[in-house]
Amino acid sequence: MSAAAGDFVTPGNSISIPEGASLGTGVHETGTGVVATVSGTVVDSSGTISIETTQVETNLPMVGDDVIAEVTKLMPKVAMVRLLHIEKDGGHRDLPALNLFADLFVTQIVDRFLPSPGDAMRTRDIIRARITQVEPNIKATTREAPELGVLSAICPACGVDLETSSAKPDFNVKCPRCDYIGYRVLSNGFGHGHTLGGDVQSLNRTGERWSAAAESGLGHEGARPYLSPVADHRRGMAHDIPAAAAKMRAAITGGGRGGGGGRGGDRKPRVSHACKCTLCLIDTTVPFEPTPGKPIRCRDCMNKVKDGKASREELAAEREILKKARAEAGETMGIKLFVASLSYETSEDELRELFAAHGELKEVSIATDRETGKSRGFAFIKFASRKAGEAALKELNGTDVNGRKLSVQESNDSRGGSRGGGRGGNRGGNRHGGRGGRDGGRRRRN
Repeated sequence: MSAAAGDFVTPGNSISIPEGASLGTGVHETGTGVVATVSGTVVDSSGTISIETTQVETNLPMVGDDVIAEVTKLMPKVAMVRLLHIEKDGGHRDLPALNLFADLFVTQIVDRFLPSPGDAMRTRDIIRARITQVEPNIKATTREAPELGVLSAICPACGVDLETSSAKPDFNVKCPRCDYIGYRVLSNGFGHGHTLGGDVQSLNRTGERWSAAAESGLGHEGARPYLSPVADHRRGMAHDIPAAAAKMRAAITGGGRGGGGGRGGDRKPRVSHACKCTLCLIDTTVPFEPTPGKPIRCRDCMNKVKDGKASREELAAEREILKKARAEAGETMGIKLFVASLSYETSEDELRELFAAHGELKEVSIATDRETGKSRGFAFIKFASRKAGEAALKELNGTDVNGRKLSVQESNDSRGGSRGGGRGGNRGGNRHGGRGGRDGGRRRRN
């Protein structure tokens, strides 16, 4: 028996089509008649027969959707979250596997400097995030609106729900049971899921500098997150990296920075170098040794230049400062000369005596063959003063020593090159080293 308008059908049921009616959605015409392709009620709408399905549509994430998610994994620069719910009208079915996870990059968590996502959220935190990309993979952010951020978090030490706190700057959550305090990128819905008119997100202190106490606890140099996703929950913020995790990280990084232990372990303390900002000239510090003649800017000036707000006058003044610094550094760093066309009989003592007449020498080195130990016909001489070295270059280039005219030039090392004559002499890769090798080869043939 065929179903008519008003009847409930399931896929495969035969449907009676009145004469002159057309087919709508949910029905399909076969060789034996029209059948239903979905479950629902047969309806006749102005001569079009279709099936009104009761099936809930899949609620796929779209760009701009707000989602509720759980932080499942913290990586050096990305937090992975599992989507639990999409906050929009429509379907309520489980998400397809391909749409189940999203990435939050560290720059999209909060409008502050974060070395790693573990500084603003932890695994098992429940967050509200906004979808920014769906293809080829889903990406999200928690920094675009006050309602975005962490909605619920538990104490890493004892598992109790954390509460908001304003007692200490940059430590905006505390545990009501133990003495744990920490920082989370809070949503205005923290603790209840929806906004109630409060402004707890102000505790995030967006756009502000970190306090000294919080700065010392940030995950610099990959200190957090650890390779074990549960380590942070069981040990709190400050603890040694587990031996297995330290061994694995040392294998990955080659035993480099921080491979021996976590915060509070045997990791070397960060070194700060005092200097002046080359743009505004105020005192600042950087975690590396400044290079003379290179821009060194405080955070405010970095943002100023990045945003295009630095004036032409400020940049021109900075260029003059850098130019002067390069000139001063060039004199104090000295100069390295490449000397080619050497006679095999010429010794380092002879070269030292010849060039020392023009200024203090730091190094005199004749390249030798690794197998025979004999001279390869070129050398490197380093002067303590650039001015003295340039004078020696001008005076001694073409000078006859032991029957050969010296070829004296500035080494690539003095211009920022690397591995000067060593690689060039051995393989011909360096301009000066290659020439020295060719000169030595001609002399051997002669």
